[in-house]
Amino acid sequence: MKNIHWLGSGLSSIPGIRRLASNNYNLTVWNRTLSKAQKSIDHVKTDKVSAKTFNINEIEKKVEQGDIIVSQLTASMHLDIAKICLEKKCHFVTTSYLAPDIKKLNEQAVAQNLTFINEVGLDPGIDHFFSHLLVQELKSLNLNNLSVSYKSYCGGIPAVPNDFKYKFSWSPVGVIKALNSPAKFTQDFEEKLVPQPYKEVKNHLINNESFEAYPNRDSLPYIEEYLFSPEWKIKEFVRGTLRLNGWTLAWREIFNMLEKQDANIEEQIQQKSNELWKNYRYDKNEEDRVVLWVNLEAEQQDKKVFSSTYQLDEKGSGENTAMAKLVSITLSAAVDLMLQNKIQPGVQAAPSNKHIIDYFFKVLSDYSIKIDHH
Repeated sequence: MKNIHWLGSGLSSIPGIRRLASNNYNLTVWNRTLSKAQKSIDHVKTDKVSAKTFNINEIEKKVEQGDIIVSQLTASMHLDIAKICLEKKCHFVTTSYLAPDIKKLNEQAVAQNLTFINEVGLDPGIDHFFSHLLVQELKSLNLNNLSVSYKSYCGGIPAVPNDFKYKFSWSPVGVIKALNSPAKFTQDFEEKLVPQPYKEVKNHLINNESFEAYPNRDSLPYIEEYLFSPEWKIKEFVRGTLRLNGWTLAWREIFNMLEKQDANIEEQIQQKSNELWKNYRYDKNEEDRVVLWVNLEAEQQDKKVFSSTYQLDEKGSGENTAMAKLVSITLSAAVDLMLQNKIQPGVQAAPSNKHIIDYFFKVLSDYSIKIDHH
């Protein structure tokens, strides 16, 4: 049997690691802190499962042809890991966005019959599954002359709202800096680029609960990724972030700091991050919540002829937070499919095949994760 090498055993990895460890696979968990890797597998007593201290040179020595490397490391390390996979003829899977440098490896991966899967977590990941199914559903109706509107919003939020309307599972620095990352999307049939996406916050209702939503990153490449028909006129296309109602007001001080762009902005961000981590980190066993909502609508001559939505609303706590379950159990299901040779070779994002997506949904349902479609 192939060996699975899971790199990184942080909070967002534990449910997936434990699922694979319980499935009688040959699994090695690598982490810089060995005790954390050991803790992630302490529920199983088998020679097939082990923990090792992370060292990229040691991994290169240990992996064998046909093995699967699962990377939950920082995205900056993935190119080096992917190159090791090419050299040792291993498969590669991660929840991170598909980077251009990884995408360039496609021909080499295909030539060696290797599968490199990216974007198979929550967001990106489950949101892609929802999107592919919605597009397939609309296409099956064979409607012409359509204007389509697509919206996808996801957010990790406290299960019990607090005064700050948010809580942190790890350093706030990344969350703060992301607010200054430009976003591209389509609105009223026109492409928009906004340098500070939090200025585009809109109120958004889900099941009569009011949230705040804003665009995130570059949405536009996903029009092609989701196989939108070239004949469709894109009225709206946005992938974005969901926050609790009142978030904009609660974060005003942070927005003001970012807009000033003082010479010592990096120092200010770090200082603010330390303050937020002290005051707004999740307590041990505190419950978190994840809401994901994806909708596709179509109009003919200004008359709505199609509207369909996939959504989930999950809670969790301790080592099984909602975020950790949705990210890592989805990732572990991708490993199952790779072991079964169900996913074609090459560099790719989350699968679009309905039968493959159904398998992911079945695994999630085994953990009582409910997906609604209406």
